Amino acid sequence: MAAQDTIFALSSGQPPAAIAVMRISGPQAGAALRALCGKLPVPRQASLRRLVHPETGATLDHALVLWFPGPDTATGEDLAELHLHGGRAVVRAVESCLADIKGLRKAIAGEFTRRAFLNGRMDLAEAEGLADLLSAESELQRASALSLASGRFSKIINDWRGEILKLSARVEAALDFSDEDDVAPDQLASLRTDTAMLNDTIRNMLGQPSAEKLKEGIRVVLAGPPNSGKSTLINALVEREAAIVSDIAGTTRDVIEVPIAFEGIPFVFTDTAGLRDAKDDEIEQIGVARARKVIEQADIVLWLGKEGEGPAHKEIWEIEAQVDGAPPYPKSSPLVRLSAMTGQNMAQLIARLIDAGGQILPGPDSFAINQRQRLHLNTVSQSLQNIAGIDDYLLIGEELRLARAALDSLLGNTHTEDMLDTLFGRFCIGK
Repeated sequence: MAAQDTIFALSSGQPPAAIAVMRISGPQAGAALRALCGKLPVPRQASLRRLVHPETGATLDHALVLWFPGPDTATGEDLAELHLHGGRAVVRAVESCLADIKGLRKAIAGEFTRRAFLNGRMDLAEAEGLADLLSAESELQRASALSLASGRFSKIINDWRGEILKLSARVEAALDFSDEDDVAPDQLASLRTDTAMLNDTIRNMLGQPSAEKLKEGIRVVLAGPPNSGKSTLINALVEREAAIVSDIAGTTRDVIEVPIAFEGIPFVFTDTAGLRDAKDDEIEQIGVARARKVIEQADIVLWLGKEGEGPAHKEIWEIEAQVDGAPPYPKSSPLVRLSAMTGQNMAQLIARLIDAGGQILPGPDSFAINQRQRLHLNTVSQSLQNIAGIDDYLLIGEELRLARAALDSLLGNTHTEDMLDTLFGRFCIGK
C-alpha cells in the first residue's frame, strides 16, 4: 500500500441499487477519468458521459461523472466520482476496467479516510467521529459522533492547546527575566491559578460518560426470584418474545441480553436466572452465578422480588409486577406498579428509564470521548495538576510540554502506523 497509488472503490451501498457511486482518488484519477469518458468535465460540475472501455471501445454505462482536482477535496488529492446505474454487472464491469488501467488498484478498508487524515483534511478525532457516525444506531450516538466528525471537539482541544502555549510563553518570560525586578512576586501564584482553571475544565470533560457506554447502551438488569415476572417484563419492554415465559421455576438458565432504544437512548435489557439457592441443579447454579455478575455490572437493576431484599446496588428500583392479578411480591412503596401482560403503567416505567438514561449518557451538546482520547486527556490533566506542587520554572515548562504533546497525540499530530491501521480498519471499503 503506497500513498502514490491511485485507488478506486464502490462508495455507496452494495448493488443492486438505483445508483452506485465509484470513487477514484490519487495522482492518476484524472487520467483514469479521461480514459473512460474522454476529456475531463468542468471541475465540481456533474456531467452526463458515456463510459467506454479504453481498450475495446465497448460501452460500459451512461453515467454522471464529477471531477475534483486536489488538494481541496475530501481526500486532499485528485478525486473523481462515477455515478453509475446500480446493477451488479455494471459495477463489476467498471471495476474490472479500472483495475486494468496502469497505476490503479482497488482500495482497502478505510483508505480514502486515511488519505484524508494523512493529507490534513481531518484530524484523528474527526476520523474517529466519522467512524462512529457510520456505525451509529441511536440518535444519541449519531449526535455525539457528528460533534466529533464536524470538528467541534477538535476546536476545543486546539483552544486548550493554545491556552497551554500561552502558559508556556509566560514560563519562558519568567525564565528570561528571572534575575530582573520586572517579574511580579505573585507571578507563580497567577500561573498556578490559571493552570488549575484549565485543568478543572478538562476534568469536567473527563467526567462525562464514555463513548463506549454510549455504544454499549445503558445496562438494565431484571432481577428477582423465579416466577417473579422478569421474562414477561423484558418481552413487553422490547415488544417481542426474547425470553421464554413459563410457570416452571428456573426456566431462565442463562443471561439473555436484548438491545433496544427509547427516544434515541440505547439500552441493553438483561433477563437473568431467578435468584435462589439451586442446590440440586448444577446448570441453574451457573445461571444464578452469572445473574449476580451482570447485576454488579448493571447501570440500573429492576428488582421484582420481595421488597428490600434485592442485591446491593447503587441504582436498584423496586418494581411491583403482575398487578393485573395477585402480585407475588406486593410492595408498600415501589417505584412503579405495573402489568407486563396488560401494559398497565409500562409507559411510566419506560419514561423513568428514559429520564435516567438522560442523566447517565451525555447530552446532545456534550462529547462522549473514547478510551484513547480519555488516556491523552488524563495525561494532560496530570501534568497540569503536577504544576501545583512545583516551584521550579524549568520543571513547570516541562510539564506544560508534556501536556501539549498529549494533545498533539490526541489529534493525531503524532501517531503510529499500528494505531492508524486499527482505526481505519473500522471503515468499510470505499470510505
